Amino acid sequence: MSQRPARVGTPQASGHLTDQVFTLPNLISFVRLLGVPVFLYLLLVAHADVAAIVVLAVGGTTDWVDGWVARRLGQVSRLGELLDPFVDRLYILATLVAFTVREVVPWQFTVALLARELLLVGSLGALRRYGYGPPPVHYVGKTATFLLLAAFPVLLLAKAAPGAAAGAVGWSLAWWGLSLYWVAGAMYVVQARRLVRAARAR
Repeated sequence: MSQRPARVGTPQASGHLTDQVFTLPNLISFVRLLGVPVFLYLLLVAHADVAAIVVLAVGGTTDWVDGWVARRLGQVSRLGELLDPFVDRLYILATLVAFTVREVVPWQFTVALLARELLLVGSLGALRRYGYGPPPVHYVGKTATFLLLAAFPVLLLAKAAPGAAAGAVGWSLAWWGLSLYWVAGAMYVVQARRLVRAARAR
């Protein structure tokens, strides 16, 4: 990991953070958050697959926008650093559940991703006990998230309009994303273990 998690209640090592809530990047994150229930409704209730693909594609491809705007405008906030990865994970988890129900992805793929999330939750719990907040998002994790969020609309498109090209592209992105997701998870666990050992030694 490139940075050490900050102690709870102190600024992150990644730079100056503000306590602002009503900022443009946070607004973008909230809009992305509202897209999750809309996507679930379109896919599971209305069975409007084309509209669901559009919502999912917009939510996934704008993953980088809130962070870029925050850095560009100097509006990096504590809420934003928590909200951005939360929205990303919520998109992934909601999509997995919906896709498993609609049989777009096999349950084994869903279990593999959920297992990684449980591993990360355990690591965050250990850090919290020793006064550390969540570790900063690593570029490997961001890349994995981007690949997964790019794969999901393509997989749904392949389900709605079967074609060899869409299916091959979608699953290539999905498996690369899953692999990097676990690599990033392992990096977080290693960092958490080092910090816990150092805290115990003190």
